Amino acid sequence: MRLDFPELDDAKLGEMARTCACFNFRKASRSVTQLFDQVLSPSGLRSTQLVILITGKLLGPSSIARLARELVMDRSTLTRNLKPLLTMGLLQLSKPANGKHKAVELTDEGLAALAKAAPHWEQAQTHLVSQFGDERWNRLMTDLAAIVDATRTSAM
Repeated sequence: MRLDFPELDDAKLGEMARTCACFNFRKASRSVTQLFDQVLSPSGLRSTQLVILITGKLLGPSSIARLARELVMDRSTLTRNLKPLLTMGLLQLSKPANGKHKAVELTDEGLAALAKAAPHWEQAQTHLVSQFGDERWNRLMTDLAAIVDATRTSAM
């Protein structure tokens, strides 16, 4: 027996798909990730790895919790994503002076990997920005930052 939900007709589902923030941001995110992964492939890094290395360099030695907050990632997801970077020697875990939590930090090999990936990143970034134009691109970046802020501070 098939259940019937008249409130979920094709028109309603179409409207949900067209306007749903989660659906459309995920779709856009997957598409952008695929573009960057393809262009970054000669560097040996995936876009998710590049973002972690960039953030790690900008923050300096940081706890996994801080890195996860900055990347807006769940700690367990970040830990899973750190493993290959640690194995490749691009990141290392060290005990900070205060002895509390291990710090994630970029190694010299990680810095070299960033330098190798940078021209590929620039190629993908330039391609994407050129599709929008600088003004529209800057508005989009501002709007995305506002969305991150709104979702981090909203209480449902």
